[in-house]
Amino acid sequence: MGVFVFLPLVLPLTALPIARLAEQHLHPRTTTRLLTLLAAVLGLCSTLCLVLLMVVGTAQLPGNPLPDGWSDPQVRAAVPYAEVAGAAAIPALAAALTVCGTALRRYGRVRTRAHRALEALPAGADPAVLPDDEPYAYAVPGTPARPGRRARPGRIAVSRGMLRSLDGDERRALFAHERAHLSCRHHRSLLVVRLAGCVNPLLLPLRSAVAFATERWADEEAARAVGDRRLTARAVGRAALVGRPAPAKGMAQFASPEPGPVPRRVAALLAPVPPVRPWPPALTPAGLAALVAAAGTAASALSALNAAVALLVVLKAATPL
Repeated sequence: MGVFVFLPLVLPLTALPIARLAEQHLHPRTTTRLLTLLAAVLGLCSTLCLVLLMVVGTAQLPGNPLPDGWSDPQVRAAVPYAEVAGAAAIPALAAALTVCGTALRRYGRVRTRAHRALEALPAGADPAVLPDDEPYAYAVPGTPARPGRRARPGRIAVSRGMLRSLDGDERRALFAHERAHLSCRHHRSLLVVRLAGCVNPLLLPLRSAVAFATERWADEEAARAVGDRRLTARAVGRAALVGRPAPAKGMAQFASPEPGPVPRRVAALLAPVPPVRPWPPALTPAGLAALVAAAGTAASALSALNAAVALLVVLKAATPL
């Protein structure tokens, strides 16, 4: 196992440069998919690393489920720093799992409450107009059918105040934006990067990068649907000026009243359509950053796999026949 088991905890640093450069050099659709994949793999490797350290480090504790042969000095020597790292991994893994569970429960609770609020409105109404003078709009992802609960389709929720703040063409851009969130399943990418950040704080920058990329992706889809980039930019800007945080926090909003991302979204819409390429040119800062992120992710996966195999081999050797 050696030091390889520790690499997945620090290799997420290799993804930070591409998280910053992808916005400027990649299409937001490519950015969203690339960063989501990186976050998922790096988050899983970090979790596996913590699990392995916990198993190794707690082998000497009374009542552990590992075989007695594990306490053999030669076996213990195969796992350096096991006791210290394992002891530290116990609270770290417990904290990560607790935060992930809390995030999942909160996400499910918010989505359920949002659907219940929309059920009071006429069925099939798209978008669902809420009788609220506060201007906001958001997309509520659907839920699959489960025992005792029927399936709920994804819906768009918009307040009466937001509709009053926009003209007819700007409303079309708003609806197209929210439909893009639903059809492209942006909520899944946002949930993946959120959970990855809960497991390893080094992945938190990917969460904000993916959140911005999904909004930019929806902006591009809206501009394509209405056929006017300047109209979409005007709608985003006006909605941000009058907008308020949506009651369903965590859902994708058309234009949240945050000062940073909205001007960048408007500037991107006023610029030409970003090129759609699966990978940035190699001899560019973004291309080099993407290669570093890919290498770091591959090294993280190989390190986690190597540590897992080494642990299984040692356990098998220490287990009496």
